[in-house]
Amino acid sequence: MNALFASDNVTSACPEVMDAIFAANSGIAESYGDDNWSSNLKKKLTDIFEIDVSVFPTVTGTASNALALSGLAPVFGKIYCHELSHINTDECGAPELFTGGAKLIPMRSNNGRINVSELNKTIRGTGNVHVTQPAVVSITQSCETGTIYQVDEIVAISKIAHKHGMNVHMDGARFANALASLDVTPAEMTWESGIDVLSLGGTKNGCFAAEAVIFFKPDLVGDFPFLHKRSGQLLSKMRFISSQLEAYLTNDVWIRNARHANTMAKILSEGLDSFSNIKIAYPTESNEVFVYLPRDVIDYLNNAGYSINEEELDGKAVRFVTAWNSDFALLDTTKPRHIAAHPSNKQIPKSRNTLPLMGISKPHVAITITTEIWPRSTTVKAAR
Repeated sequence: MNALFASDNVTSACPEVMDAIFAANSGIAESYGDDNWSSNLKKKLTDIFEIDVSVFPTVTGTASNALALSGLAPVFGKIYCHELSHINTDECGAPELFTGGAKLIPMRSNNGRINVSELNKTIRGTGNVHVTQPAVVSITQSCETGTIYQVDEIVAISKIAHKHGMNVHMDGARFANALASLDVTPAEMTWESGIDVLSLGGTKNGCFAAEAVIFFKPDLVGDFPFLHKRSGQLLSKMRFISSQLEAYLTNDVWIRNARHANTMAKILSEGLDSFSNIKIAYPTESNEVFVYLPRDVIDYLNNAGYSINEEELDGKAVRFVTAWNSDFALLDTTKPRHIAAHPSNKQIPKSRNTLPLMGISKPHVAITITTEIWPRSTTVKAAR
């Protein structure tokens, strides 16, 4: 199977992170987060977010989200989220398990983001002993459709949540991609806009396996250290997780990686959009591109070795994801079934040993597809 563009989870860790892991592997260090790397990580995050934070490293995004929600929602609580959010669709019931039974309230919109007015109308039942109680609003930034909450949207959602006595959680699996896209500070996109707890992701953007739950309000931490331990996320050799995040956040590595991934997604999106019958499903605002492809093209890609996931979102849009190290110019065009870069938007020459599917022209952001390599029944039109 060719995993190119399948996900940002399929990529390697960036050099800075790997160097940090090797450095942490020398000598001995205190265990269970009492090491220098974990201490330095807290200081760095406090500096980056411009506020004193409480930090709890984890090794998966599912653990971060489920743990964060378990610290915010009682067992009889409601957690309002978008219907496409990963806590609702992709975490195997972990939020419900970790919270002890809190109820997810999925909300619908046409862009993957919670609609402010709908949220205000949906929150109900406070004080009614017969129903679960409003407890948390959880948003994803960037969200599952590849779009991004603007700062004023986050502020509006937070105001509504706080008005009802609720807390606001942000799933930041692709936090850096959103930050790079908006070009705002981490503080502006989180606690200054009303976010109470952040699940900060690193794995998708250059870390080996490193995430963190970050509390912006000390009074919300409570018994969370015990939840962290009980979940199996308090690693004895925590330095190997903290060192990744420390390196990731140093010298703007995380922003550099995210900007590159976002740029590559924009190039891919504009190239795909140049075909008259390929439709971009959602605006490309981060590093995910969702498109509606003709059926024969999907079948061809699957037969050529790509595993096209049609279960994303509405069951129709196909997702392509770029990463911190995506490089169209260096893609291997000598092997079958590879999406190939091309230095111009001229037609890619036919070759018995080459099966390029897309040629990306950086200067003109265009895609050319050789008629010989596509099935004659394909309905892909020439580039506009």
